[in-house]
Amino acid sequence: MAALRRALALNAVAIARLRPQAVLARSRPYFVAGSQFRAYTCTSPRRQNAFHSQLEGISNAADILSSQNSAAPANPQTLTEKIVQRYSVGLAPGKKVRTGDYVTLAPHHCMTHDNSWPVAAKFMDIGASKIHDNRQVVMTLDHDVQNKSEANLNKYRQIETFAGKHGVDFYPAGRGIGHQIMVEEGYAWPATVTVASDSHSNMYGGISSLGTPVVRTDAASIWATGQTWWQIPPVAKITFTGILPPGVTGKDVIVALCGLFNQDDVLNHAIEFTGSEQTMASIPIDDRLTIANMTTEWGALSGLFPVDEMLISWYRAKATTAAMLDSASKDRINHRRVDELAENQLFADPGAKYAKELYCNLSTLSPMASGPNSVKIATPIKNLEAQNIPLNKAYLVSCTNSRASDIAAAARVFREAAKDGKPAKIADGVNFYIAAASLPEQQIAEEAGDWQVLLDSGAQSLPAGCGPCIGLGTGLLEPGEVGISASNRNFKGRMGSTSAKAYLASPEVVAASALKGKIAGPGWYQKPEGVEKVIIGEGTGNHVADKAVSIEDAFDKLIGDMESTIATAEGALEGSSTPTTAEDESLTDILPGFPEKVEGEIVFCDGDNINTDGIYPGKYTYQDNVPKEKMAEVCMENYDTAFRTTAKAGDILVAGFNFGCGSSREQAATAILAKQIPLVVAGSFGNIFSRNSINNALMGVELPRLVRRLRESFKDDEAAAGKPLTRRTGWKLLWDVRRSKVVVTETDGQSWEQKVGELPPNVQEIIARGGLEKWVKSKIEA
Repeated sequence: MAALRRALALNAVAIARLRPQAVLARSRPYFVAGSQFRAYTCTSPRRQNAFHSQLEGISNAADILSSQNSAAPANPQTLTEKIVQRYSVGLAPGKKVRTGDYVTLAPHHCMTHDNSWPVAAKFMDIGASKIHDNRQVVMTLDHDVQNKSEANLNKYRQIETFAGKHGVDFYPAGRGIGHQIMVEEGYAWPATVTVASDSHSNMYGGISSLGTPVVRTDAASIWATGQTWWQIPPVAKITFTGILPPGVTGKDVIVALCGLFNQDDVLNHAIEFTGSEQTMASIPIDDRLTIANMTTEWGALSGLFPVDEMLISWYRAKATTAAMLDSASKDRINHRRVDELAENQLFADPGAKYAKELYCNLSTLSPMASGPNSVKIATPIKNLEAQNIPLNKAYLVSCTNSRASDIAAAARVFREAAKDGKPAKIADGVNFYIAAASLPEQQIAEEAGDWQVLLDSGAQSLPAGCGPCIGLGTGLLEPGEVGISASNRNFKGRMGSTSAKAYLASPEVVAASALKGKIAGPGWYQKPEGVEKVIIGEGTGNHVADKAVSIEDAFDKLIGDMESTIATAEGALEGSSTPTTAEDESLTDILPGFPEKVEGEIVFCDGDNINTDGIYPGKYTYQDNVPKEKMAEVCMENYDTAFRTTAKAGDILVAGFNFGCGSSREQAATAILAKQIPLVVAGSFGNIFSRNSINNALMGVELPRLVRRLRESFKDDEAAAGKPLTRRTGWKLLWDVRRSKVVVTETDGQSWEQKVGELPPNVQEIIARGGLEKWVKSKIEA
């Protein structure tokens, strides 16, 4: 059996890193995609055009549009919409779901981790006594597994007891990270909706499962009823062209996407990745999992890859292994299910409408790193190498990049550096921490000999779990230190001190950096002939097709403009263009218990992308029963320690764009409520924060105009005295809920108003009840 396991381990690593198309690609430049040779010049950072010779075929634009439209079925759906359709309940007969629809979802599976006990407390508080479908629920312990305090161990015992009582599948501390377990054990499955009370549920998209995060209150609702609510987000199509060059990984792909499309391009979107058969075959499944995992950091709610031959072959290998080892996963991963998957593949319909389309030529990518302290900064490794950035700590951890294939890549770095039969060692002064994504992945690495190579190099092993990635346990960054990690987030303060610098990169770059004592690569990258810059843009990367679609869009816009002009003229003739009077103003019905108006002084946190780690530090997230006074004290601590004394009860918190991005922790909302701030206004919100706010009765309004006006008004003060992170403005804000408008009064007494979206009755009811938990309880008791 040991020999069999070793053979399977070596085969698993080989399959995970296999790129069978590489042999086909060696005879021609790497930037060739399909049969058409392409060369590019960069004319703007948002769009790249072809040489003139490639524009000669544009006369075919009408033919392309005709062929696209003729193949389109009535009411075509995206892949995301098709999967949601399957798992929506209570739809009207014949109803096809669309972006923007609110649906009731009955997800295939729902995973909770260390937050299972807080979810259980909510479950019991709402009056539920039995889990609706115990086969739907999975519980894993993965976040704070190094914490051996009695309080944490007791919480873990409570979760295990609760799971046993309800017959729920349970995975104890040390077994692995929940997301990895969901994939390797077959709970997340292609063409299903799989949710988890964690922001990196997007990872399931790597195996074509629509994975999206829910929050603790949603999870409790799923436990009690089998269902939760979801609004289908706008869908973005990301087309890959070219193929990955040697030395470039899935981590480099997502680092590039986050860093180059860094203007909230896909914020709160569902993503669908696509490309030619050859292109997609260059992205192994482990790399797809990495890319999908970090679509969270890109701002998306899901990151869906297609079902293709690469995925089916991967599942066939796993089904064979499960059968040979008589694994518990064989009931979920077996050849019968794989055959069904192959025979019933789900695709987006021709003509499906996407909110936006972007492309990236994989052949033009090179090894890259994110940071410091932001995924919106992407730098080629060769540029960082030239800066000789000294390193203190390196991390090969997390569900993003700590599978057996990743460990093998890191081990290869040290194998190649070994001399005279002696193992290569990490550089003096560097601490290198390794933790597998799961125990089975670690066992594969051990059987292959890769785990021991890293231990021989001086690496320190940690239990399979989240650990440093979430800022818990051994090896956190100290003040002034520099770290590089194969994980997914490098927000300021997430992995330790707020004054440390954190970078993200592939496992091989992390290993090479630990070896050399500075940020460096292993030297494996082979630059394709003719590649000088990264090629990205809007559209599909197929210039002729993109031009054709642009013509259609322009035509539609022209018709729309004409219709608008005619309507305006007709309105003028009928006398309807007179100003709206107060009597004509539409009024929103206000439910009992909901305030008609909310007002207070504006305290301005002038920052974009203020994440949940900044709002509520990770070190408190898994401490249960933190008093409200303590929550209020540490609110915004990682963003600005002065917020504690600057902000007052009753203030209106105004922040920049993409406020509340990051993790799914509910405390980001409840800490603001603990500070007695009733309303948050932002240029835009991260979707997970918006969901948490509604579920916990924190009100929020998006008002980009106010953010721009504040920045314009205080720019002279900032030039003279420096920009404060938190500012008392002296401005007053009144949100008139009944009239769906906001009135802002500036310090000079001038006031202006802005219409905002109407607050629907169902949201009012949840907030008026004190949050979703109490709303569900009222329904159960009714």
